Amino acid sequence: MDLLKNIIKSIKGRTKETLDLLERMTESDLEIYLRDLLKERKYLLVVDDVWQREACESLRRAFPDSKNGSRVIITTRKEDVAKRADDNGFVHKLRFLSQEESWDLFRRKLLDVLAMVPTMEILARDMVDKCGGLPLAIVVLSGLLSHKTGIQEWQKQCFLYFGIFPEDHLIYVDNIMWLWIAEGFIPRGEERIEDVAEGFLDELARRSLIQVVSTSWKTDVRCNIHDLLRDLAMQKALEVNFFDIYDPRKHSLSSSCLRHAVHGQAQRYLSLDLSNLKLRSFMFLDQDFCNMGLLKYYNVFRHIYVLYLEIRSGTTLPDAVGCLYHLKFLSLRGIYYLPSSIGNLKNLQTLRVLNDYRHLCVLPPETTNLVNLRHIVALYSRPLQLLSKLTSLQVLKYSCCDQWRDVDPVNLVRLQELGMYDSMHSYSLNNIGSLKDLRSLMLRCKLNESFPTLEYLTSCRKLDKLWLEGRIDKLPLRGGFPNSITMMVLWKSELMEDPMPILGMLPNLRDLDLVGAYEGKEITCGNNSFCQLEFLRLDGLQKLERWHLSSSSMPLIIGFGIHDCSKLKEIPQRMKGITILDRLKDIDQEFGEYYKVNSLAS
Repeated sequence: MDLLKNIIKSIKGRTKETLDLLERMTESDLEIYLRDLLKERKYLLVVDDVWQREACESLRRAFPDSKNGSRVIITTRKEDVAKRADDNGFVHKLRFLSQEESWDLFRRKLLDVLAMVPTMEILARDMVDKCGGLPLAIVVLSGLLSHKTGIQEWQKQCFLYFGIFPEDHLIYVDNIMWLWIAEGFIPRGEERIEDVAEGFLDELARRSLIQVVSTSWKTDVRCNIHDLLRDLAMQKALEVNFFDIYDPRKHSLSSSCLRHAVHGQAQRYLSLDLSNLKLRSFMFLDQDFCNMGLLKYYNVFRHIYVLYLEIRSGTTLPDAVGCLYHLKFLSLRGIYYLPSSIGNLKNLQTLRVLNDYRHLCVLPPETTNLVNLRHIVALYSRPLQLLSKLTSLQVLKYSCCDQWRDVDPVNLVRLQELGMYDSMHSYSLNNIGSLKDLRSLMLRCKLNESFPTLEYLTSCRKLDKLWLEGRIDKLPLRGGFPNSITMMVLWKSELMEDPMPILGMLPNLRDLDLVGAYEGKEITCGNNSFCQLEFLRLDGLQKLERWHLSSSSMPLIIGFGIHDCSKLKEIPQRMKGITILDRLKDIDQEFGEYYKVNSLAS
């Protein structure tokens, strides 16, 4: 459906009327509408990297053959897809590049080829040969080596690590960076280690070694690696014993690899002789598996830094996990209760417990003994009374309880990112105002609940990003929001008073989303308001009829989206030429990592 919608948008433009129409259409409606659009036109369509035959069939139904010279070009790596595209069509099979052609392409794409030393050239030729004549892999490889200091160890390790995840796997940026940190890939220095890791990730993206497939509010960016590059990463990783992925068909594994990943048939893996393994990382991604007896292999796991378990919901985590004293990264899905022995993991830096929303987890009180804990990501249902002991904590999301009522946050001086779900009007949130280094805050109300007063926000002087989902009785008056805010989302706020006069005075606000946030008929953006605003979305303001926009308001606006505002009589003339933005994703989609039982591990 997304493909059909994008094609229609490219023909009709991204107008409000078109976007509203597309939102209401089924796949069959889209096919008929597109067919009618193209009936009298001559067109050329290029669709890249098609994997499913069903997609081809949908395109065949949508594109009329008017015998006027129109053409459809589809690229695919699957021959059956190519043949299904059109019974009378032509299938052109691209050949692989020869060894000489591959090296020539590599040299043309390499930025500093003249600086390549002989030893570097030998390594480069070997890596080019392993690309198997695939142009994409060769071009990306040249990006990896286009650096005046050559291949750095961090580049190799961080890039290769993407290969340990399943094919076409979406990976949350925070997750991959925290894994790198736990593995020891990120060098320590004066800069915050998370910032260094983010710089490394940006460099991989700049070199096109990874694909940023979805950007969203804050840094919750998802990325993956092209399947060709994943194959290259896996091949190189096996050569240097960087990691091994269990293959049930071979039913064997490398005893010299320090990292093992199991993507399925976990029970067969455990039937192997594991007694001689000395692992540092173990990823267990099999949601049909529930036998936690694997931790009986104490000698195998006792030195691991990373334990990543995605198993059947309701599985019990044994006390033996508390013996993994070297553990720095623990990610769990399917575990509802953590044993008190978790408090023995004094080196733990990251704790993730990602169940679906119907099964909140319980973090034992001993969790607050983890003095080196930097990141907690868990939908947990009971407050951690001694949370203030976690003085290294930088990220805490997503508590589903009255976490801040009896917590003095004075020692939580490093906490920068906070998220809470299922907040209630009776909850005490005032202590959040004492988090002086807080940069990102997401609060979500329980259904039919409203926020208590928001006055504490004025004390969060470094707050950069604010997401509030739930009914707000009244916005704080002018000065109630910190001037540092650059991004704000108000979702289902149901405000009765026009929020624009208050929000328009925030001097650094660049991105504003109002989704079901206002119940009134009129909004007014006065003189000199929204002086730094670049992106604005209005969505679900179903009673809105009039929008008054001053000529001096929003002078820097470059992106605008309006959806489901059916009573709005007219969009201000100045906004009609602005680039149209797609809808902001619902929080359940954006943070689906924590909600969807059957989603891939991230």
